[in-house]
Amino acid sequence: MTAPNEELLVGLVSISDRASRGVYKDEGLPALEDWFGKAVASPPVRVVKRLIPDEQPAIEATLKELVDRDGCHLVLTTGGTGPAARDVTPEATLAVADKVMPGFGEQMRQVSLRFVPTAILSRQVGVIRKQALILNLPGQPKAIKETLDGIFPAVPYCIDLIGGPYIETNEDVCKAFRPKSALRPPSA
Repeated sequence: MTAPNEELLVGLVSISDRASRGVYKDEGLPALEDWFGKAVASPPVRVVKRLIPDEQPAIEATLKELVDRDGCHLVLTTGGTGPAARDVTPEATLAVADKVMPGFGEQMRQVSLRFVPTAILSRQVGVIRKQALILNLPGQPKAIKETLDGIFPAVPYCIDLIGGPYIETNEDVCKAFRPKSALRPPSA
């Protein structure tokens, strides 16, 4: 059962030079918020959002701030994972990592390859920093949803294992998977 007043603190980071300068409207943050609003049943989700340029020092500082200062349990980035020179999100994410979780990157690419052959160009990574799971997602809203649908079933148990809150999902959107020994009765 979720402890009283417990919440899931999620950091959402959209990484885009042009969107951060206002050249075009960011679509990554709204797509992430929309997905979480539908998928997570409990505990209550509090979101901390950032829109930043493709600059490795800024990405590293933002990830550290969201985990170390704000106490996020989960941080999702969107954008900056391709092969272009300005795509440095994976490097920044790995630079702040305590542990690398290669299965997340592998699965994100597998999910995306079902939809587009260029998914093989993605360099998404998943890492643990202190008490938080950090995942690099693609930049387009459709790809964000497809990727979260494919990887999020493993996220609640990962959050359990690193000391975060017990996450229950709306099973019509995403069914969380846990070993039988880690299941709790559904919250009221």
